[in-house]
Amino acid sequence: MKIDWQRKLTSRKLWVAVAGFAAGLIVIFGGSNETAETISGAILSGASVIGYIFGEGLTDAASMKNGDAANDT
Repeated sequence: MKIDWQRKLTSRKLWVAVAGFAAGLIVIFGGSNETAETISGAILSGASVIGYIFGEGLTDAASMKNGDAANDT
């Protein structure tokens, strides 16, 4: 069985889980709640960028496969 890494890396559920885990570890090891919130926010912001990049890449690949001209809007 092959793992679909593109689908997994663009999953919002995955990134929320990663952010929650990181925040929990920060608090457990003595970090402040503010630090945990800041790092969680950074993780989720990064996930948004990753999702956008993969989504645009898949859209561009589908357009090229269908012979459509690239549309950068």
